[in-house]
Amino acid sequence: METENPVNYKYMGKSFNDLSINDDSTAFSDCNSDRSGEFPSASSQNRRLVLACANSENSDELIRQLVSDLDSCSIDEQKQAALELRLLAKNKPENRLKIAKAGAIRPLISLISSSDPYLQENGVTAILNLSLCDENKELIASSGAIKPLVRALRTGTSTAKENAACALLRLSQVEENKVAIGRSGAIPLLVNLLENGGFRGKKDASTALYSLCTVKENKIRAVEAGIMRPLVELMADFGSNMVDKSAFVMSVLVPVPEAKTALVEEGGIPVLVEIIEVGSQRQKEIAVAILLLICEDSVLFRTMVAREGAIPPLVALSQSGTNRAKQKAETLIELLRQPRSGNAAARHSDVSV
Repeated sequence: METENPVNYKYMGKSFNDLSINDDSTAFSDCNSDRSGEFPSASSQNRRLVLACANSENSDELIRQLVSDLDSCSIDEQKQAALELRLLAKNKPENRLKIAKAGAIRPLISLISSSDPYLQENGVTAILNLSLCDENKELIASSGAIKPLVRALRTGTSTAKENAACALLRLSQVEENKVAIGRSGAIPLLVNLLENGGFRGKKDASTALYSLCTVKENKIRAVEAGIMRPLVELMADFGSNMVDKSAFVMSVLVPVPEAKTALVEEGGIPVLVEIIEVGSQRQKEIAVAILLLICEDSVLFRTMVAREGAIPPLVALSQSGTNRAKQKAETLIELLRQPRSGNAAARHSDVSV
């Protein structure tokens, strides 16, 4: 597995160990549990019973019975067991390990492949909630969850798709799983969710893609799946609440040449320049970092950025931005103003990935 290292950029005697933005904690709120519906109102009595038992000494016995019911011949019993295990894992963190140790993971994974959308949705969501326990992640992946989760991304309800994206994100936090998830066909489906999903779907897809695309082969898969178009569109829409997330995803993609070309072809340069003009301080810093990466070894792209009117807002940023933003803006200004020849560019840039 080839994981991207931070870009080391040198220009005019200045060294930048990292052109990325390290403050992504608020841009990507993790998928902490499912945020879909609880028990239907008709089952409120069952819900109270389950939660009451979960807080008593009977919780272990209850969990064992529910795991047994997952293999029932009755689809209604399976649905109820999956739903109750899902909520037990959601509402009481210590239950996540108990449920896994009781043998729930494999039967829950089998439910993800069910043709019944309600059963599939609860299987996906129960696996998501169990994956919130770090000790469960490797067991979930080794038990064969990745391909069924990818299938749910393709065929599930909107909630199943969103929760499958979150579950894959959680599994991708184990580095070895990133390639397996990428090779399972997840990337194009996540790109589709990013482009066509609702707000939560877009957010969950962008978070999963941000994690998965630290691996070079997944970057290429994402570009080939057409990720640059929705990223550019979301970054151009300041009312989408997706500018930061989309920009962070773009920032992990642009070190590969295919991504730079796709970004320019999809009209990304004017959008990035606009962000430098009117975006938040963090958005401006991300936009400058991305422009530095696409301009570092391309005279053509530098010319396009300059002609788009980038220098005046860059000058303003170099005077009023954060220290990191000022440094990046000054470097990009120098790069845009240098003689536009390939030899000059080669003398002044040194990028290693």
